[in-house]
Amino acid sequence: MSTVPSLCLPPVRTAQGDVRLPGSKSISNRVLLLAALSQGATRLTGLLDSDDTRVMLAALRQLGVVIEDTGPQEVLVRGEGGFPLGEGEFFLGNAGTAFRPLTAALAFHGGDYRLSGVPRMHERPIGDLVDALRQAGADVRYLGNEGYPPLAIGKGQIDVSRPVRVKGSVSSQFLTALLMAAPIHAARSGRAVSIEVDGELISKPYILITLNLMARFGVQVEREEWRRFTIPAAAAYRSPGAMEIEGDASSASYFMALGAIGGGPVVIRGVGADSIQGDIAFADTLEAMGATIQRFPDRLEARGVQVARGEKLKAFDQDFNLIPDAAMTAAALALYADGPCVLRNIGSWRVKETDRIQAMHTELAKLGARVESGPDWLKVWPVASAEWREATIATYDDHRMAMCFSLAAFGPVPVTIEDPGCVAKTFPDYFTVYQDLVHA
Repeated sequence: MSTVPSLCLPPVRTAQGDVRLPGSKSISNRVLLLAALSQGATRLTGLLDSDDTRVMLAALRQLGVVIEDTGPQEVLVRGEGGFPLGEGEFFLGNAGTAFRPLTAALAFHGGDYRLSGVPRMHERPIGDLVDALRQAGADVRYLGNEGYPPLAIGKGQIDVSRPVRVKGSVSSQFLTALLMAAPIHAARSGRAVSIEVDGELISKPYILITLNLMARFGVQVEREEWRRFTIPAAAAYRSPGAMEIEGDASSASYFMALGAIGGGPVVIRGVGADSIQGDIAFADTLEAMGATIQRFPDRLEARGVQVARGEKLKAFDQDFNLIPDAAMTAAALALYADGPCVLRNIGSWRVKETDRIQAMHTELAKLGARVESGPDWLKVWPVASAEWREATIATYDDHRMAMCFSLAAFGPVPVTIEDPGCVAKTFPDYFTVYQDLVHA
């Protein structure tokens, strides 16, 4: 992890090489919690080593879960079907994939807990999840502003005789949290738990990740389209014994982009066409833009994607609701397209690590791009060679801002990335890997 205040990236022209991805953050934090809630020991290999996973590991250990480090990116989680300790104060940084699921799991478990994070986490809404948990009889209280962390959680009186309703329009993590926590009550009570979604559900592929992983841990969720989800009576998590975590598809998008604009080929290993992560579909976006994509066999040791430059990148006008994280990479690629590019249905960017629509608008404009934006959309015009401006890019303590704007080094002027160490949230070695692939 870099500790320098800024990193100047000189102009580069080509990118070529081979990269093995770190483990998926979305999968890593989900399976850590599922393994803790299971009966039996689970060996997890390929686990992401990052700020967000360290937060989850620390919280689970603080709850009395025995987790042994058994090798690089490998742990053994000795699950006992719940949390041995019924109290604690937890600092969860800015890790939404830890804060939201733990909130629901602790609320269903019951105890005396306090959850807090960095100031930005206290600005990220959690009211829809808290409302749903309170409907179910959970005791969840705000310790600061209504609708936002920090939170206090007590014992509550869980009653799921009626479906638990949750809004799906702000973050899919709220539904994921409820789904993962519901078997705690189903196992205790012997009663089914139904969860219904109010309104349009965003980021559906992330729910598919959740359902897929729950099934691997022995809980099959019945789904009626995207409106109703039922956890069967007496459902309980059981350890699968061992699980290999696939590479992070969101991180793959940056290296796919390097191949598309830097000539390539760039070979990305660890995640392939069989991935359970929706962001693997970014390869389809690049293919439509004119890049050459080759998908490798879906064996774990060989799975991967190869990307090379085809013709000049074509402009796009696309709905990115299903792949909001990889969409940020598309916004950076718009700098090199053959016309203006429009990203639609990206309202979830507003409540991420920063307001990503505002941040991308501001920083792309610094480079000389013409940019327009609205509540849930962004439009970016390509930058002509003579119009590029040397710029210092603010990253807003947002790992994806830092990684996206590394792609701006393919312009004719240097670009400086502030606080490059923020990539430790998901990919501590990103800039080392990046610099091994690019050439002047």
